[in-house]
Amino acid sequence: MSTVSRVVQRFEDSPLVERQDASLLLVLPGLFFFSAFMFFPMLYLLGISFTNARPSNLFAGGSFLTFGQAQLVGFENYVAILTDPAFWNSFGVTWLYVATSVVLKICLGLLIALVVTGKRVRGKRWMRALIILPMGLPAIFTVTVWRGIFTSAQFGLANQLLGTFGVEAVAWLQQRWLAFFAYNVTEMWLAYPFMVIITVSALQDVDSNLHDAAMVDGAGYFARLRHITLPSIKRPVLFASILTAAASFQQFLIPYVFNEGGPGRTNELLIVYGFREAFALSRYGQGAAIMVVTVLFIGVFMWLNVKKGRLADGVDK
Repeated sequence: MSTVSRVVQRFEDSPLVERQDASLLLVLPGLFFFSAFMFFPMLYLLGISFTNARPSNLFAGGSFLTFGQAQLVGFENYVAILTDPAFWNSFGVTWLYVATSVVLKICLGLLIALVVTGKRVRGKRWMRALIILPMGLPAIFTVTVWRGIFTSAQFGLANQLLGTFGVEAVAWLQQRWLAFFAYNVTEMWLAYPFMVIITVSALQDVDSNLHDAAMVDGAGYFARLRHITLPSIKRPVLFASILTAAASFQQFLIPYVFNEGGPGRTNELLIVYGFREAFALSRYGQGAAIMVVTVLFIGVFMWLNVKKGRLADGVDK
């Protein structure tokens, strides 16, 4: 009997209490890394949000764990950001961005998934392999390429496309809503492979007998799509939508690489707003407060969606 087999046999033959102790030992490394890279940074962030931390006092003497020479200011940072019009602009733009990008990702993912699962489509395996290709590319590389596509120069791909229709070149990233549109298109490209994977998996589980029965009754393609396909894949797609919405809420690369949330600060998402306050303006305390508020909003958003969508019961319930 091999060494592994003897260990497994000894574990199975041991009393329940000993097995629980052994299970705890197996979990401890994971708890350690979670505490080191997630729990402790969150506590430290929360602590900084109640101080007037800046580069001049956070790292000037004292212990790093005790926030250097930064002084406690209570809820002043939270009051400052909640009374700042820039925060509420960022808050509104972020929610609008989440709503529009999720709708676009669902529509594109569903459309592509229906195509690659169609019975009359040839080469579906190759198509699926190409579809998930963007997932293998570094996000910063993809975002930089899309920034070049939406460049204001006449040779930019987006402006060349407009030129084929006789439309003059536009300054995509210097106009607020054009830049917002560019954010959405790029976000849709980054996330559509994930939506396609989930949707294709859900479509493959739809009972074909239901479609056959509906076809016998004379139901057309769109009638079957509406009354059979969409209700059958509703919960998996809802689950994927919640996850991708949380990712959109935390989006930083696209607005920052494109134009740093511009023009001006009109398109600053919450993460970009907090980053600018902390590192561009050296207000670590306020930046930390913004991030804490953002985490709270994301947590409430996820909790409400999971609870209302009853996703804890499983995506197939």
